[in-house]
Amino acid sequence: MTTTPTFAAVDLGASSGRVMTARIGAGTLDLTEVHRFPNRPVRANGTLYWDLLGLYGNVLDGLRAAPPELVSVGIDSWAVDYGLLDGNGTLLGNPVHYRDTRTDGVMERVRAEVGDDLLYQVSGLQFLPFNTVYQLVAARADLERAETLLLIPDLLAFWLTGQVGAERTNASTTGLLDVREGVWSGTLIERLGLPGRLLPGLREPGEVIGRPRPEVAEETGVAAGLAVTAVASHDTASAVAAVPATTGRFGYISCGTWSLVGVELPAPVLGEESRKANFTNEGGVDGTVRYLRNVMGLWLLQESMRAWGSPDLPALLAEAERVPALRSLVDPDDPEFLPPGDMPSRIAAHCVRRGFPEPRTRAEVVRCVLDSLALAHRRTLREAVRLSGREVEVVHLVGGGSRNDLLCRLTADACGLPVVAGPVEATALGNVLVQARAHGVVGDLAEMRDLVARTQTLRRYEPGGDAAAWAEAADRLR
Repeated sequence: MTTTPTFAAVDLGASSGRVMTARIGAGTLDLTEVHRFPNRPVRANGTLYWDLLGLYGNVLDGLRAAPPELVSVGIDSWAVDYGLLDGNGTLLGNPVHYRDTRTDGVMERVRAEVGDDLLYQVSGLQFLPFNTVYQLVAARADLERAETLLLIPDLLAFWLTGQVGAERTNASTTGLLDVREGVWSGTLIERLGLPGRLLPGLREPGEVIGRPRPEVAEETGVAAGLAVTAVASHDTASAVAAVPATTGRFGYISCGTWSLVGVELPAPVLGEESRKANFTNEGGVDGTVRYLRNVMGLWLLQESMRAWGSPDLPALLAEAERVPALRSLVDPDDPEFLPPGDMPSRIAAHCVRRGFPEPRTRAEVVRCVLDSLALAHRRTLREAVRLSGREVEVVHLVGGGSRNDLLCRLTADACGLPVVAGPVEATALGNVLVQARAHGVVGDLAEMRDLVARTQTLRRYEPGGDAAAWAEAADRLR
């Protein structure tokens, strides 16, 4: 192995995917994008699907473009969605998108039948209508023909290697993993009437899954001995692993289509207050718990931009900065914003319904979204601190949202805490660092984070503005 071995990260987001390579050594962490591609859902016969075969084809293209000295590859993606395989390993239909309407009303029915206490005490998960458990209940008829369920990164790894398994951090998002024991919950599976045979054995981040199938090696040109390594395959788990924290007293916001806002803990928080506040306990690297809550995130801005025909975003942000602050506000977590569609109209209607002035221009809509998102970051982080008892002195905002200078400044002002923005590619960095540790290149989680802090571009925002105005806006929105 050379002094600076090369690792590849397959990083699949809700709107795009990329294959990145990284050279990692002592004081070296150089990330290079070798292939980027769109991730476009497809609606057919009334159902919203992922184009997973298209994504897999792009993964192969990315491996083909990677340097020949590649040591290992790891795969991460969004959570909760899955594919079903028959006894021959054949995919039984395209995976359904979590924004599809098939789960409408299912969560409420399951909660009434099983009870919130059991669901939360076992899984520790935030109640979200698209969680895997509710998707499976909605798709019971499809389960009879299936032998194996694989979450998206595990399915792609199966196609690469032929090996079946479930990486633990992503498994923790299904609602079927016992958050205390770290194993599939027989109690919940039986109570829900789901076939337990579907759930494969669990694997840990850093475990070598296998080597490429001969046809994969031939098609892509990768070495037959290339390691396909399990990483923290839920993209947020990888992003949090790459938070450039230099103290344990930090909060994080992994900001993209969603904002995942929370703190890192050694154990889950499962009390009644936590359940009522709808906080989630998801698995992280080295047995840590990502205590967080999903906030709708930049989805509102992304969908607005799509409705407007994708205008010049930097110019629109500059114009939005001149719009009076905290005038029009929405609750980003309102379920009405979950489906795709005409987002600007929904935002305007929401403002009017809640007694706020209607945003009439594009800049006013953008300012409304960013002010509202900063307030949601404030509310969620403060609740995480209160419920967990974890002191926070700095907020790390990572992911694509860290490029949005206005959002970073508003978040610092709203939270009343310094915000360290970056790295943008936190998920890919966490992915390759877990691989590098598995192959003896870097040390523990603290050393991984220190390497990120020393090698990546970061920006720091000190809180300013009118603290009283933010507090008053939070009260008005509540």
